[in-house]
Amino acid sequence: MGLKTYLEESYKELVHKVTWPTWSELQNSALVVMVASLIIAIIVLVMDISFKNLMKLIYDIII
Repeated sequence: MGLKTYLEESYKELVHKVTWPTWSELQNSALVVMVASLIIAIIVLVMDISFKNLMKLIYDIII
């Protein structure tokens, strides 16, 4: 299979066989990703602050 055949078949598949999302579906998916990212960022922030406070407590007890 040559490069030309591969490119032609790839183009045909992208144009005729792939179902592309609508604009509203794309917006909804982007919103879900943004909300999930925000939730994960908040969880990581809480874990970071908790670990920082735990380490401070341990160091204060040792020193």
